[in-house]
Amino acid sequence: MPASSTKTVLRLAERITESGELTMAGADDLVRAVADARKVATEQGCADMMAFATSAVRDATNAIEVLARVEAETGVALEVLSGADEARCTFLAVRRWYGWSAGRLLVLDIGGGSLEIAVGVDEEPDLAKSVPLGAGRITRERFDSDPPSRAAIASTTEWLAEQLAPVAKKVAKQGEPDRVVATSKTFRSLSRLTGAAPSSAGLRVRRVLTDAGLRQLIAFISRMSAADLAELEGVSASRAHQLVAGALVAQATMAALGRPELEICPWALREGVILRRLDQANGEDT
Repeated sequence: MPASSTKTVLRLAERITESGELTMAGADDLVRAVADARKVATEQGCADMMAFATSAVRDATNAIEVLARVEAETGVALEVLSGADEARCTFLAVRRWYGWSAGRLLVLDIGGGSLEIAVGVDEEPDLAKSVPLGAGRITRERFDSDPPSRAAIASTTEWLAEQLAPVAKKVAKQGEPDRVVATSKTFRSLSRLTGAAPSSAGLRVRRVLTDAGLRQLIAFISRMSAADLAELEGVSASRAHQLVAGALVAQATMAALGRPELEICPWALREGVILRRLDQANGEDT
């Protein structure tokens, strides 16, 4: 459980140029966010600081230059997680949350830049895949109006099905999962909007997302502007504009994998990274 939590919304996945570079403004904000995070960590007395970057930085064509600038100006060396490592760390978090009795897990995580899928019966998944279908990326690349046009939604839905088909075949080869789990803010928001308990009910309350509920939700939110979506309970203003894209990715993923219901896990990538570090520390101590 976090003793303290500080967040800065950067939306880097939406701040990529047509040539694939992270914009100067995006890099500026990243430097400031890392500097602020280091200051908070110091004030909180953190003895061990872990600094990671994910898909938006990983996929930027100027990633090397951006990472060098961050380290030069803040003293923090960001470690770039591969897509597979993102999936593995998230899987570890879900495994620790549910325990061994959960059996074979199928874990899904929608981020800003990518979608992670992992399957396995151990703490290390047998299959860990990352595909560039994040909510922020889809919003940037597929939509040019707010709200998106019906034509854009229809074409994006068809395109997502095509992109996910080969991944779904690989997942199917892993065998039938005992539990299908989704993590991340996108899935949590979608489940809340389809009737799941609010965060104030506690972490242990069972929350699910169904394909029927999601289908009805998409019909509703796809007609709303980002400003109106931000007024809905469970939707943060900083993520409202990418909610429709996230919902379409979730729907397409559930359809491709043939999963009518997902269970929402409160632990995700952050907790997985911490758990992996704690495991390493314990190994060193012994």
